[in-house]
Amino acid sequence: MPFTYLPFPQIKTQPAVVVDSFHPNGLVLSHWREAPTPAELREDTSAGMVLRALRLQWPDLQKYSFVTANHFDIDAFVGVWALLNPELALAHEETLRQMAVIGDFRELDLRTAHSQKALQLVCWINAQEKEKFYPPFGASELEENEVTASIPKFHYFLQEFGSVLENIELFHKIWEPEVKEVMQGYQQMASSLAEKIQYPEVGLFVVRTPEPLHYYALFGPTAGYDLVLSCYAGNRYELECKYTTWVDLESRPTLPRPDLRPLAHVLNDLETSGLRWVADGVTDTGPLLRLQSEPLTKVQRYGNPTQRTVQSSSIEPDAFVQLVVSYLQNAFSGVQPKRGWAWDEVKLFNLRNNKI
Repeated sequence: MPFTYLPFPQIKTQPAVVVDSFHPNGLVLSHWREAPTPAELREDTSAGMVLRALRLQWPDLQKYSFVTANHFDIDAFVGVWALLNPELALAHEETLRQMAVIGDFRELDLRTAHSQKALQLVCWINAQEKEKFYPPFGASELEENEVTASIPKFHYFLQEFGSVLENIELFHKIWEPEVKEVMQGYQQMASSLAEKIQYPEVGLFVVRTPEPLHYYALFGPTAGYDLVLSCYAGNRYELECKYTTWVDLESRPTLPRPDLRPLAHVLNDLETSGLRWVADGVTDTGPLLRLQSEPLTKVQRYGNPTQRTVQSSSIEPDAFVQLVVSYLQNAFSGVQPKRGWAWDEVKLFNLRNNKI
């Protein structure tokens, strides 16, 4: 039975397949924490779950004729589009899977088959989304919320994406500028200009580069890690909890997401620049610890590091890294990685460790 896109507000009265979202009135295919996705369909991305369901001809799909999502991003869109275009989706399955990984986790690995085309498609969506609508997390600046503001995005991209997927080179003027920026950063990450240090026992990946890079390049080599500490010239730092700890990963166990706000307090006791260290709460989609001169909007925090100012700290790089590592070692002492952390467990972990 062919699927039709259903604007999310209508799911209250119309059962549907629910992609990358929650709602009890349908089949949920979502990597969100504690989502009731069938165990046999679980994958790291929601789009991957949809593609697996199509590949397995999952029987419950036959019960529905509508598909929906409560927000627009690459992962949600790919999942919705795949149900509307199952044959074409399975013909381009690996490309679509890579799109979801790049879009949600910002992990670009050009050694992976189809990753170059996936990057081009993601950048095409990024460019068109900003030009014709609003940037990710920009709905907070509109009168509408994301649930309703995203509906025109779905209508537009569901209509246009198929032709772009099959003729990507025809749209190079749209995707090329961002791809070029990503590739420059990707090459820098692979060069002697970038120093990379891993602390697998706490899931921390430390990157030292002269200047901020595009997320797809910066996070490219961090697959398998859930925290990224970016160190730039001039004592500039950002520590981020990746989106991998907001969702349920199927491919590997993870440690619970640590609250970074107490670490900000520790840093403020040492900081003499006159600026203050701040961090987002543990349930934010991508908590960011940074030295703040003025508050960032959600759009700025979600946007690439190249698009925001990173302030200089009075704390020297080696000392800063050691402070972060020590904080995480203390937080995770006696804790074992696992799959399926519930939010209540994450909050309890932080409470028990005096992290809130």
